[in-house]
Amino acid sequence: MADAGTGQPRAVWRPMAVRDLPAVNAIAATSYPDHIEDPAIFRERLALFPGGCFVLGDGGAAIMGYIISHPAVFGQPPTLNRLLGAIPEQADCYYIHDLALAPAARGSGATRDIVARIGTVAARLGYARIGLVAVNESTPFWARRGFTPEHSPDIIARLASYGAGSVYLSAPSAA
Repeated sequence: MADAGTGQPRAVWRPMAVRDLPAVNAIAATSYPDHIEDPAIFRERLALFPGGCFVLGDGGAAIMGYIISHPAVFGQPPTLNRLLGAIPEQADCYYIHDLALAPAARGSGATRDIVARIGTVAARLGYARIGLVAVNESTPFWARRGFTPEHSPDIIARLASYGAGSVYLSAPSAA
């Protein structure tokens, strides 16, 4: 499908596949140079919960962004760069592990589309809230999408692996 304004192929979100992981890792390395995760982390998240993993494609081979998300326990973000082992049995919220776009895709509105889609996934699964850790001064970005900071001492202590300035945010899932 082409963009009406440019005639270029329109980028669309599609389910992530194992073959997409090298491109996902490359975008992550560019987007989060201070928060590098081993390729095994994204591979495991995809294997554990493929229904929460999507890539932004241009209709061809290029991957322009990704999101990795899964059920979790509210206020207990996974330690950065550590395997989960399993989705927690006591999961009571939905968690956005990572969202990143290649520089060429930023400002395209693609994040609005996928965050709304993730909200629908979370609600369909019965989770009333979505959580995430904002890094790289991205709290204003997430605030524009309805996320607000959670400041309990327990949550703040769990953010150590994410570094200074990281903030746990939450929002209601789609109704």
